[in-house]
Amino acid sequence: MKPTVPTYDQLMLQTRRHFLGSTGLGLGAMAMAQMFGTGQASASAAGILGAPHHFAKVKRVIYLFQAGGPSHLETFDDKPVLREGHGKALPKSVIGNQRLSTMSGNQSLLPMAGSFAKFTKSGKCGTSISDTLPHTQKIADEICVIRSMHTEAINHDPAITFFCSGSQIPGRPSMGAWASYGLGSLNQNLPGFIVLVSKNASRDQPLYTRLWGSGFLPSEHQGVQFRSGKEPVLYLTNPEGVSPHVRRSMLDALGKLNMDQAAQELDPEINARIAQAEMAFRMQTSVPDATDLSDESEETFALYGPDSKTPGTYAANCLLARRLIERDVRFVQLFHQGWDQHGDVVGGITRQCKQTDQASAALVMDLKRRGLLDDTLVVWGGEFGRTAYSQGKMSANNYGRDHHPRCFSIWLAGAGIKGGISHGLTDEYGYNILDGAVHVHDLHATMLHLMGVDHEKLVYKFQGRYFRLTDIAGHIVKPILA
Repeated sequence: MKPTVPTYDQLMLQTRRHFLGSTGLGLGAMAMAQMFGTGQASASAAGILGAPHHFAKVKRVIYLFQAGGPSHLETFDDKPVLREGHGKALPKSVIGNQRLSTMSGNQSLLPMAGSFAKFTKSGKCGTSISDTLPHTQKIADEICVIRSMHTEAINHDPAITFFCSGSQIPGRPSMGAWASYGLGSLNQNLPGFIVLVSKNASRDQPLYTRLWGSGFLPSEHQGVQFRSGKEPVLYLTNPEGVSPHVRRSMLDALGKLNMDQAAQELDPEINARIAQAEMAFRMQTSVPDATDLSDESEETFALYGPDSKTPGTYAANCLLARRLIERDVRFVQLFHQGWDQHGDVVGGITRQCKQTDQASAALVMDLKRRGLLDDTLVVWGGEFGRTAYSQGKMSANNYGRDHHPRCFSIWLAGAGIKGGISHGLTDEYGYNILDGAVHVHDLHATMLHLMGVDHEKLVYKFQGRYFRLTDIAGHIVKPILA
């Protein structure tokens, strides 16, 4: 394969004259952009590709990651057969020789668990959606439900790592980092990739910063986590007694030292350090403006729900995501934990849906009424689904579900996506895929395609090999494209 973008090795071969020339031009362009208020960074903001490979329907992405593995059987994939056979053994022919997790693999009986949730044919399209998601039912005509997602990972850490980076092995760049690296930023005053983590979610499974890390890509492409409270980004504010003028002088002096070091060592990470320091300086004014929800109307707060007035909640983060998209942040990823219902599915799913349903639907509606859904992609989903059988003890009124990578549901909405459709088909037990399988790599390939990127051409050479988000796989899911 021939590289279509500069590699790390090529960047390391820059001469001192080339480096100083390109750095000077980049800093000069940023200074001019600030002077004339263009709101656009120049060379560094364009991304390594310079321009998309083809027409981009999507400029920005919001990924609503439901960490822990939401049960498709209580949300988007109704299976009456399971209700009829509740408590009876799941036929062995359904499982075959498939791998089970160690948590349920030693059960002598795998009893079918019929969902407590009722389903309603929603919207003009008639998509079947659980009554645990009444607000999502209202946007049925806007979303495409994929019922045939599948993955190879059966445990949380490799599964969530796979979805976030295209690999089960930690250390690869995250999908937001790939988007930032390839396409650059649309706003010079905010990071191209921002992460929000719900503070009102159950901490059943840990989240790691590597899930939004840059891996072996230049470090300025890693996700920046915004927190709730007075300091959304740690160490961004000036210490007491340090004025903006003093901070500016300090950065100028530090920049000269870094440039001298870079000229000697030819290390691209030093250039990234300069860029990040400058970004942090600009964020001192842009972040407080973006995260201040006080100018939102009461009608908007009512749309997202009462929790939206409490910074750091899932609802407030959905509202903040819209504000970041308005300011042309390229990739925003929300994480909401707590979907790991090995027991008490009834209480757990009810609680999770109550925390996330209204705000998720409100985000889509809010984007649409503001004209932002025309070039924004919204994705909702977790790292795998849940088993058709109950894990451990069950009763007539409650049960638990183990991890299930064989089939599960996610939804997409926005630019380039057919709204009001369902894609893929699972068997009558919700255990195996019968038609329209969509792999993790296929989802990533489709997302990049909508952003104007050929997933096979966005590559980076590292340790002698060319890497990409979709590794050596991935197909565009054409039936869901508008």
